[in-house]
Amino acid sequence: MFPKLDKYWQHPSLYWPLLILFAAATPFTFAPYYHFWLMPLIFGAFVRLIELRPRFAVSSAYLFALTAYSTQFYWIHTALHDISGLPNLYAVPLTFLLPAYLALYPALCFWLWKKFTLPRSIKTGLALPVLWTLTEFAREHLLTGFGWGALGYSQIVSDSPLAGFASLGGIHMVTLATAFLGTWLVLASDGSIPPRKRLFPIILIAILITVGYTAQQTDFTRPDGSTRTVALLQGNVVQTLKWREDQVIPTIQKYYEQVGKTTADIVIMPETAIPVMRQNLPENILAQFAEQAQNNGSALAVGISQYTSDGSGYENAVINLTGYQENNPNGIPYYAKNHLVPFGEYKPLPFLTTPLYKMMDMPLSDFRKGGDNQPTLQMKDQKVAFNICYEDGFGDELITTAKDSTLLANISNMAWYGKSNAMYQQLQQSQARAMELGRYMVRATNTGATAIISPKGNIIAQAQPDTETILEGHIKGYTGETPYMKAGSSWPLIGILTLITLILFIFRNKKS
Repeated sequence: MFPKLDKYWQHPSLYWPLLILFAAATPFTFAPYYHFWLMPLIFGAFVRLIELRPRFAVSSAYLFALTAYSTQFYWIHTALHDISGLPNLYAVPLTFLLPAYLALYPALCFWLWKKFTLPRSIKTGLALPVLWTLTEFAREHLLTGFGWGALGYSQIVSDSPLAGFASLGGIHMVTLATAFLGTWLVLASDGSIPPRKRLFPIILIAILITVGYTAQQTDFTRPDGSTRTVALLQGNVVQTLKWREDQVIPTIQKYYEQVGKTTADIVIMPETAIPVMRQNLPENILAQFAEQAQNNGSALAVGISQYTSDGSGYENAVINLTGYQENNPNGIPYYAKNHLVPFGEYKPLPFLTTPLYKMMDMPLSDFRKGGDNQPTLQMKDQKVAFNICYEDGFGDELITTAKDSTLLANISNMAWYGKSNAMYQQLQQSQARAMELGRYMVRATNTGATAIISPKGNIIAQAQPDTETILEGHIKGYTGETPYMKAGSSWPLIGILTLITLILFIFRNKKS
C-alpha cells in the first residue's frame, strides 16, 4: 500500500496540505460526532507522513497539533467575543493562544522521538505511543493543565473496544491504546516490508482490541441495591443576561418553579444557577427552596457562589439544602470547586491580564479554591461526589471522593460557549469519568449538555440543549472500585511508561 502512496505523500505540495487536512478532521472523532474509528486512522496517517519527512518531524507535529486544537477549540472565540464582548482585535489572537501553547507538547513528543535510533518496529510501534502519552499527561498537568482533545477521549463511546481501557488505567491508558492502534496500523499496512514482519503488529492489534473489549464487558463495580429518581434542572439562562441585576429575580423564580414541578428523589440545579452570592440572598430565599423541595419529597442541591468562611474571597459552590435549618444558614453542607479555570475563574499574571478583563463582561473572575478531598454530600440514601464544570476533565482528582460515593454529579454552565461543540466535548469527558469510576454520572447544566450517564459511559437520557427543561430519570447507587481507582491515579501508568522510555533511551542507538 505505502510505496505507491509514499511517492506522492512526501512531495511538499501534497505533504503539508495533507497534514493540515488530517488535523482539521480530528473534531469529527469527538462528540457530538463520535466517529471513534477515524482517530486511529488519522493518527496513523499523521505518523506515516512524519516518517516520510523525518527532518520536519517537530515542525510537522506542531502544525498538525496547532490545526487540530484550533479546530477543536474554536469556541474560545465564542466565549471571548460573542459572550464577553472582547473586540476581535484581541479575541482572534487570544483564540489561537491556547492551541499555540498546547501544540508544544506534540512537538516535544517528536523532538524526543527523533533522539532514538532504534528498529522501526520499536521506534514507531513502541517509543512513539509511549512518548505521546507522556506528553499528553504533561499537557493535562502543567500550568493548571488542559486535557481536552486527548486521543483517548475520541474512544469514549460504547462502540469502541478501546473505551474499556478507561476502567483499567484511566483516560491516559485509552490514549496509549489509541496511539498503539494508530502506529501498529502503519506497520501492519506497509507493503514495503515482508508479510512475516507485518504479522506481528496485526497480532498486537487483535490482542489490544480483545483486552479492551473484555475490560468493557467486565463489571468492576456493582449496584448497592438502591434506586432513586433524579431531576436535573436546565434553566437556559442566556449568559449575557445571567448577571444583570434586572434578571436576578426572574432567574430565581424560574428555578423555584422548576423545583416545584418535580417530585424526584434528588433534584440538582446547575452551576451558579442563582446569580447572587449566597450570603447576599434575602434570608427567606433558600428557606423557600428547601421547603418546596421538602414538600415534594426531594433532596435539593443548588449551584451558587458564596463568600469564603473568612470573607476574604468567594467560591464556586454547590450547596445541599437537604435538612436546611433557617436558623443555621452557615451550617449548609457544600462542595466548593477546587480546580479553577485559568482566565475564566482566576487571573494568571494579573499585571498582564487585568487590562483585558476591563474590556470584557466577565464577573466573578477571581474565585478561591475549595480544597482537596472534600466529602460527599448526602442526598437521600446516595453519597454524591460533586464536581463543577471544568473539574470533570481531571479524573485523577476525582478518585478519592468517588471511592466514598455511590453517585457522581457534575454541575456546569456552558452558556459561555453558545451553541458550539464545547458542551458535547465536556459531556464526553463526563462519560469517561463514569467509565473510570464505575458509577452513574448525572449532569445538570444551564444550557446543555444535561444528561444521565451509566457506569459504562452510555448516555441514558439527555435534555434538548438550549431549552428550559427538566430532565428526569432513574439512577442506581454503585459501590466498589475499578482497577484505575485502586491504582489511585494515572501516576503508576506514567511511572511505567517513563521507565520504558528510560530503557529505550539507554539502548537508543541500537539499529536493526
